[in-house]
Amino acid sequence: MDQQVKDQILAQSRIAHGQTEAAYQQHPSKKGEAGWPEKQRILLADMALHLLQTSLREGALSQDDLKRNLYAILTISDELMPGHDLKAVADRFYPS
Repeated sequence: MDQQVKDQILAQSRIAHGQTEAAYQQHPSKKGEAGWPEKQRILLADMALHLLQTSLREGALSQDDLKRNLYAILTISDELMPGHDLKAVADRFYPS
């Protein structure tokens, strides 16, 4: 991927990221309420944008950032995909 395309994707992702974070902050649902899964989907989209930015950032891929991104995505997805034990997979990134 050439630098111009990468820069365009990153610029668009920053706009999408801002909109996604604003939508999450404005969503009124709390855990256990009917709208909670929708709020978690917004958070998952936010974390996916973080992963995109981590992946396309200049320089070497930061393993720490990648680990944080994947941990967040797996932790949120665990609630959205019950029965797959994704939280246990996520917890392998940060053993006790």
